[in-house]
Amino acid sequence: MTRRSWRRWQDWAALVIGVLTALSPIVVSTDAGAAWTLVVFGVLLAATGLWSLATPDSVASEYVHLVLGVLLFISPWVMSFSTYGGAAWTSWIAGVLAVLVGLAALPAANAEHRGLAGQH
Repeated sequence: MTRRSWRRWQDWAALVIGVLTALSPIVVSTDAGAAWTLVVFGVLLAATGLWSLATPDSVASEYVHLVLGVLLFISPWVMSFSTYGGAAWTSWIAGVLAVLVGLAALPAANAEHRGLAGQH
């Protein structure tokens, strides 16, 4: 079985969600903490999206999407920027979407991992 990298829609979605989150401080009202939070989590999410795309048998990358999604969702409260509506809503929506695409990709990643593991 050959690896089918760069094909899973969920990983492309994680990449796009990450890029949009990282760029969101350009268009939404933020303070410095909110801007940095969105940029850092956005870059991390985009990077793990690339990781998942390049190595579709990596189940760990999908779990990282889930963790980043949860952290992104709670970040407006933890980082005290819930009063900045645009930044907070961006964080909440991107966090939920990251969790959803991570959950949606887990079965495919597990199947790919099992398929490659059976080759050894």
